[in-house]
Amino acid sequence: MLDKISKKILSELQNDGRISNVELAGRVNLSPAACLERVRKLHESGYIMGYTAQLNPQLLDVSLLVFIEVVLDRTTPEVFDAFKNSVQLIPEVLECHMVAGGFDYLVKARVKDMAAYREFLGKTLLQKGVRETHTYAVMEEVKNTTKLPIR
Repeated sequence: MLDKISKKILSELQNDGRISNVELAGRVNLSPAACLERVRKLHESGYIMGYTAQLNPQLLDVSLLVFIEVVLDRTTPEVFDAFKNSVQLIPEVLECHMVAGGFDYLVKARVKDMAAYREFLGKTLLQKGVRETHTYAVMEEVKNTTKLPIR
């Protein structure tokens, strides 16, 4: 279980992963040495998985965000494994989730525009083992965060 200080550390790091240890220590009322040790333990125990920079998709020319429902032609372990392994290698795919319900996977991807999406779909995603897809192009991102609720 996490105590109040560890939760505060995680919250502060979610807000600013580049915060200095001295600044973080001040915000959570610890000495810098004690704070550094807590952060180290949070890493070791798996609470902190890593740090990333949030990049601007428009400036990087990948402004079209799409969600794709994927239905596989067969639901065997071999087909699932082949799909999972191939998706790992596709840079446009930001997230891929196996789901329960009317389709097998939900894929979140970013591409330049609709023409790029058509090429991505035809040449990359529609591979052996995929029976059908349904695409939802995002018109407006209402909320986009990686911050987890810490209670």
